[in-house]
Amino acid sequence: MAREDEGQRQGSERVVPSGGGNDARSGRGHPGGGKDARSGEGHWHGEGVPDVDALTGEPVERPSSDPGEETGRIAVARPEDLAAEAEEAVGEDEGEPEPAPESELDTALRERGEYLSLAQRTQADFENFRKRATRDTAAAGERARGGVVKELLPVVDNLERALASANPEEGHLAGGVKLVHSELIGVLSRSGVEQFDPVGERFDPAEHEALTVRAQEGTDPGVVLDVVEKGYRAGEAVLRPARVVVSG
Repeated sequence: MAREDEGQRQGSERVVPSGGGNDARSGRGHPGGGKDARSGEGHWHGEGVPDVDALTGEPVERPSSDPGEETGRIAVARPEDLAAEAEEAVGEDEGEPEPAPESELDTALRERGEYLSLAQRTQADFENFRKRATRDTAAAGERARGGVVKELLPVVDNLERALASANPEEGHLAGGVKLVHSELIGVLSRSGVEQFDPVGERFDPAEHEALTVRAQEGTDPGVVLDVVEKGYRAGEAVLRPARVVVSG
């Protein structure tokens, strides 16, 4: 009897395997293992099964420790993607190289060339301005002189008519008119104005103004027969054309 009772006690105290037995001290069962020896709290070791928080007693989900699952989440790069990335990287590396910074000597030479070019352009502009100003001044002087001369030409014409119609008895009066006429002609000559009388010349419409046409034997057509008013020119410019009678 005594041996049977002892065997029954030993059978009742047999430790249950870790698949689902109770902890020897607390008696709380947990799948996958026994009770923690220090905290006395149970925890779960199965995948996706929460642990129990030691303070609150709430279940806490722990990350999976299955290396196969983590490996399954890694994206595998395709060969064509790797080739494209490699070509792009090579293209960036083979881009245009950055220019080397200028040395102080190169900078000074470049600035010297720029300043020299600027000085040459400024000098050329000044020369053009000076020539243009000279031409404008001369043209303004010519216009002013021409205006004064044109105002004097009728006076000269009247003095010449007076001399042409003077009587011999009025010699003293004719002498005075002739003196005034000579003074005016001298003033015009010193001003660059030239008087011209085209009698016997071929008619030139640029310098002559035909008042009438008259036939005359022994004379070719288009020849100046008579001058009613003499012409005046200043250099190449005709201030007043000569008014003439032309043969027809």
